[in-house]
Amino acid sequence: MGRRIKSIRILIAFFLMVAIQMNLSGQEQPKMLRDTLDGAFDISRWLFELHGFIPLVSLITEPALGYGGLAAAAYFIPKKNIPHGQFKMPDIVGAGGGYTQNGSWFLGGVYSGFWKNDRIRYRGVLGYGNINLKYYGTGDGYLAVNPAAFTIESLFFLQQGLFRIGETPLMVGGKYYLGLTEVTAFEDSKHPEVDPRDFEMTNSGIGLIGEYETFNNILSPSRGIRINLTYDQSLELLGSDRNLAKLTFFTLGYIPIMKRWNSGFRFETMLATRDTPFYMLPFIKLRGISKMRYQGEWTMLAETEQFVNVYRRWSLVGFGGIGTTAPSLDDVKLISPVWNAGSGFRYLIARRLGLQMGMDIARGPEDWAFYIVFGSGWLK
Repeated sequence: MGRRIKSIRILIAFFLMVAIQMNLSGQEQPKMLRDTLDGAFDISRWLFELHGFIPLVSLITEPALGYGGLAAAAYFIPKKNIPHGQFKMPDIVGAGGGYTQNGSWFLGGVYSGFWKNDRIRYRGVLGYGNINLKYYGTGDGYLAVNPAAFTIESLFFLQQGLFRIGETPLMVGGKYYLGLTEVTAFEDSKHPEVDPRDFEMTNSGIGLIGEYETFNNILSPSRGIRINLTYDQSLELLGSDRNLAKLTFFTLGYIPIMKRWNSGFRFETMLATRDTPFYMLPFIKLRGISKMRYQGEWTMLAETEQFVNVYRRWSLVGFGGIGTTAPSLDDVKLISPVWNAGSGFRYLIARRLGLQMGMDIARGPEDWAFYIVFGSGWLK
């Protein structure tokens, strides 16, 4: 753990040094990377008036995968014929790939569209990954202490659309998803919790989505609420190997407390049917806790974030949360709650988009972790 903490300190010092240099030496920056209002480092003009293209190179810091690198490119497509002084969310096209120290790698692309004056929101995703993970089981049994290593190869495809009802914040829509998955390097004979059918599976289904959203900014909100209810149903009729169902509900909210202080809250719960493959079971998603560390057929969590603007574009953030799971819905018995806590900072890197970036350090029940954050730490 000492080596990890040392690495975190070095990365924080380096990131701060680079960001402060960009902010304080604005006069030396090309005009396209300076805000016309305060002269600070800003990529808004680059995105909207010039190229619209930005390369992204970032660290991967997910504890379940180990350290790694991500190389990607994003292209922003501004809306045309916008009245002066108004802002419309641009469409975003992105593609990239990554590799981590445990041998995991992935490639993928995404298109996020805001059409018809934001009356239609579209999302399309295509990705392939070869990911090395550990399975900790769904309770406090043998696997919780002796997790089983496995490799999952998966091709994933998604088409999703939301349609606004009139001029209200309420949207309804649906999605189609397809996943082709193969699990290897898993000795199933030693782990009776794992269904051998999970090792190779086609998962094809549809989802129904209802959402209420009043955010002042989609990427880095500071005011408003988002409530989402999604029902996913895999169907043999559509080529799925099994009929599976999952219900997800989450609420994200941001409340201004004082001029420089904003408070955020998050609540999320997920339920899955009994035949759900082990790698698709809901798990507690909190910073500082490895993916798939705490799984069950039912999960619940709550988390809060507190933002304080300390200087111009710079803000500090503190966060903490708690979560629990029920291994089975047949006999609902919750595990002991697990927690996370941490802090970080944000820099307003694109004022016109309201886009912030920064870094978080988090502590969970087992270990420390750090995260490079683009937009919100709760971005979905």
